[in-house]
Amino acid sequence: MLAKYIREAHADYRRIRRRVPLGPLRTEAEYHRAVAMLDKIIDEIGEQETHPLADLVETLALAISAYEEVHVPIPVSSGLEILRALMEDHGLSQSDLPEVGSQGVVSEVLSGKRDLNVRQIARLAARFGVSPAVFLQMPTPANQPSRRKQVLVGKK
Repeated sequence: MLAKYIREAHADYRRIRRRVPLGPLRTEAEYHRAVAMLDKIIDEIGEQETHPLADLVETLALAISAYEEVHVPIPVSSGLEILRALMEDHGLSQSDLPEVGSQGVVSEVLSGKRDLNVRQIARLAARFGVSPAVFLQMPTPANQPSRRKQVLVGKK
């Protein structure tokens, strides 16, 4: 009985894995598929943190982060620098970003004291018409990789 269940679960997993890059990302192609899938899911579910696919957002974000830590050099511009540049380009002040929260919350994000969560990232991406991935590399005071994973899933 258990062997049959395992065979069925394995077949289901293979079928899902062909559509969604689950598990460790081993190739650049898998990485790009995962980023594209994450963008599509965030576009679809927006800020619905209780949506059934919210767990998939977290799973993909962790896989992308793990791949990037090994294979992708940290870009010259961080997500925080890009957010600041977008604010400047659009003539925005901290109080002009209700997508993030109050002026105080925006101040904490811009100073690196607070990380963006998935809802805030989705809202900022929609507002500025950019990929949510732009905001996934927010620096932290110590620039610790373990904190970087927390930014991806919006946890502290």
